[in-house]
Amino acid sequence: MKKKEEEEKMEKKRMKRRRRRRGEGEREKEEEMKKDKEKKKNKTKKMRYNLYARTWLGYLLYRKQLQRARHRYPDGHSTVQPRVFNGVKVLPIPVLLDNYSYLIIDTQSKLAVAVDPSDPRAVQAYIEKEGVTLVAILCTHKHWDHSGGNRELRRQNRGCRVYGNPQDGIAHLTHPLCHQDMVSVGRLQFQALATPGHTRGHMIYVLDGEPYKGPSCLFSGDVLFLSGCGRIFEGTPATMLNSLDLIMGLGDDTLLWPGHEYAEENLSFAGLVEPENVAREKKMQWVQQQRLEHRSTCPSTIGEEKTYNPFLRTHCLALQEALGPLPGPGGDAGPSRARLLEELRRRKDQHKGK
Repeated sequence: MKKKEEEEKMEKKRMKRRRRRRGEGEREKEEEMKKDKEKKKNKTKKMRYNLYARTWLGYLLYRKQLQRARHRYPDGHSTVQPRVFNGVKVLPIPVLLDNYSYLIIDTQSKLAVAVDPSDPRAVQAYIEKEGVTLVAILCTHKHWDHSGGNRELRRQNRGCRVYGNPQDGIAHLTHPLCHQDMVSVGRLQFQALATPGHTRGHMIYVLDGEPYKGPSCLFSGDVLFLSGCGRIFEGTPATMLNSLDLIMGLGDDTLLWPGHEYAEENLSFAGLVEPENVAREKKMQWVQQQRLEHRSTCPSTIGEEKTYNPFLRTHCLALQEALGPLPGPGGDAGPSRARLLEELRRRKDQHKGK
């Protein structure tokens, strides 16, 4: 009797082990299926991106977006407010569905520079309204929603030069730039800084405020937005982190003029990862009022961004704690800042994908 009971106990233990192994096997199978699904998804995304960025199919898509935006927003997606500093005028131009181009004018010489002129008709209208001569186009990167107007504006403005990073394959580039090169137009002094991550050859342009005794201005393209950063299409999290750290080194009073109107969406996401951030909450209230009235949220400042932009706060303990435990490179070690940035970008992609 006793022997039989022991055998039954042993059999129950064996069955329990088998169920556990079967359960572990099923979990492993589910994990493998999940990984395979994610790989296929990423492969599809990469293929779509390559079609957009590297073929004329991307240009055709841009043209469709341009026509749709002109029909939907004949006067632009947002009401903008130009800034004037001692003879220098910065004009944001709302284009496409949520992009910004910029016209920067030396009001004494009446010479102008355009940044990322994706809708040539809208930019040309501002040029004619201001009565200025377009001398140069500064292109942050190759994507059509930033470079699509280069050819038409060159055609309409003889002698207009197109500057950018030759590594990026920018359409109708005439004057290649390297990291820290300077571009001068009248009293306007721009420094080009290489900021890869979003694309391989992404560049930002910093207008020096010293010649006109005003704040410096950063035209950041798609590397940095109000409370956000660009998707990492052609780089690694470490590459993007280096670019963001470069921007962090600019003066706190530097004005940030980004390539898109993403403020409300970005601040909403920032609230998920740092819900107790008072600076973010205050900024969100202002942004929501602006957007309720269809007003632009540009510019912010680098100093402001450091207080609520999670992508500039990977060094902050509060953000690290909010993200929870993440594996470090060696398993037990804490996660690197690049790993934190990667996790932030992953969560942002899942949140809404801007």
